[in-house]
Amino acid sequence: YDGMETAAFKAAITADLARASGGTFHLLDLIPEPDRDDPDLAAFATDKDGLKRTIFERLKASGERATPALVEKQLAAIERSQAALAAIQAVEAAGGTVHYHSVNLLDGPAVGKAMRAVAEMDGKVDVLLHAGGLEISRQLPDKERNEFDLVFDVKADGWFNLLSGLDDTPIHSTVVFSSVAGRFGNNGQTDYSAANDLLCKFTANQRRTGSETLGVALDWTAWGDIGMATRGSIPTIMAAAGIDMLPAAAGIPIVRREVTGRATTGEQVVGLRLGILNAEFDETGGLDPSTLAERVDRSVMTGQVESFGVGGLVVTTWLDPTEQPFLYDHRIDGTPVLPGVMGVEAMAAAASLPFPDLHVAAVEDIDFLAPFKFYRDEARTVRIEVSFSTDNDDVIGSCLIIGERLLAGQTEPQVTVHHTGRVRLAGRAPEPDGGKPPGPAETAAEQEAIYSVYFHGPAYQVLERVWATGDGAAGSFASDVPANSHPAEAGLVTSPRLAELAFQTAGVWEIGTTGAMALPTHIDRVEYRSESKEEGATAVVTPSEDGFETVIVDAKGRGLVRMTGYRTVRMPTPLDDALASPLEAAFTTTD
Repeated sequence: YDGMETAAFKAAITADLARASGGTFHLLDLIPEPDRDDPDLAAFATDKDGLKRTIFERLKASGERATPALVEKQLAAIERSQAALAAIQAVEAAGGTVHYHSVNLLDGPAVGKAMRAVAEMDGKVDVLLHAGGLEISRQLPDKERNEFDLVFDVKADGWFNLLSGLDDTPIHSTVVFSSVAGRFGNNGQTDYSAANDLLCKFTANQRRTGSETLGVALDWTAWGDIGMATRGSIPTIMAAAGIDMLPAAAGIPIVRREVTGRATTGEQVVGLRLGILNAEFDETGGLDPSTLAERVDRSVMTGQVESFGVGGLVVTTWLDPTEQPFLYDHRIDGTPVLPGVMGVEAMAAAASLPFPDLHVAAVEDIDFLAPFKFYRDEARTVRIEVSFSTDNDDVIGSCLIIGERLLAGQTEPQVTVHHTGRVRLAGRAPEPDGGKPPGPAETAAEQEAIYSVYFHGPAYQVLERVWATGDGAAGSFASDVPANSHPAEAGLVTSPRLAELAFQTAGVWEIGTTGAMALPTHIDRVEYRSESKEEGATAVVTPSEDGFETVIVDAKGRGLVRMTGYRTVRMPTPLDDALASPLEAAFTTTD
């Protein structure tokens, strides 16, 4: 590694890797290999204030003007040498081997020589860590061209020289040190930000080129506790900007965790509160919401696009339980509740808004955390927040369904995250596997008995009957079910009432086999065939240790919905025996 501004935390990370591996380390730095017997290095570690006085007296004795700035400059050089020595000693203390290379990362031939030595000695590289960097903050019009080139080239050309020097030597993992400035930009750091972002883009591109090397890019915030950023005015400036400095204890293990625990290449922002870096320059994120107005009408759950910025996409929808059948026919103890399947619809619809050419391939890792209730039948706003990332060629929308309520006696609203999930968008529409629908058994739980237990009104009385299938249950979609929404032709991206068919079929099986009612809590994955029709659909649910596996097919056996890992949580109040017994009878086998 090369660079002075973060030498201390680089050394601490090296020590952490050494303790975990006890391996062979090749350390590259611009400075000469530190002298273990240098008294200044020992003094820096044990008596920093005393060392400052020694430097001050030494400057005076040499005839130089002993200014505080000059003392700090010499102290910084000693700190860098001491950090390099600390890294060497940490590797040795862990039983590892150190090879030190004094080299300028901008010197391609010299770096190539060092890398060839590594390749000839070891034949492979487990982790190539590029932590080089130089930062000279100055407004771009005021910055000399040679300063810009130096800051940019240490990171960009340095990385090129390291990789070129290794040629075709196998590399298991690469780690590049970027910065929150590379991710978000920062005043006076155009060159530094651009170079960091280039390293991140190179890392992201590794997965597109088919490289077997695991790439990790770390966008660090400023460190606390150690390093030069802890001195002078930097902590005060950071606090004023609302940016938290990263405690060393939290930051040091991150590289080790990323290279040992990560399965895919990617970029990681490392920090706490990011303050102004994460703030919007414009309340809409620069988006003209009217550009998405036509797409909003695709779903009853997407009302208005509020913004699309640093935090992602924000969509709000005003829902009135006196108007919408999916609310006034879906109640718990008399209170309208947003159906979980309509929460999933909201996620899928919102995430797909910016990507009209992509299809909702699946909704994954769905958690139903808290019911979204409409108290006293009053209308409320549903807020959908989506942050986007990529997974190979797919776009992933990580979604939150959020509600706010101003409680009596409070001045600030109560904010609750009700549902979460990830929407996978792909170039092809899904076609779930199907199968021949099972015919009804002689004994079944019929609609009247089912909805003596369930709290649903007509629009969500989706079951005609449920019957045992040997290892699970099957449920048929009811005929003449009223419209899901108002107006009846309101758009939908998913098939929510087919998913509801799966929920209720699994629920009847649970009542019939355990006597207990349960509510949805999680789905691993659900995918929907586009243009699915409800009429004639049959849900086949199979319980397993990981939750229910469900396929919903039409009369011809085409797969309409496939759901895996559907899990529930049981209601604390037991069901009345008179209500449960007709459902239990459908799952009772007699000899």
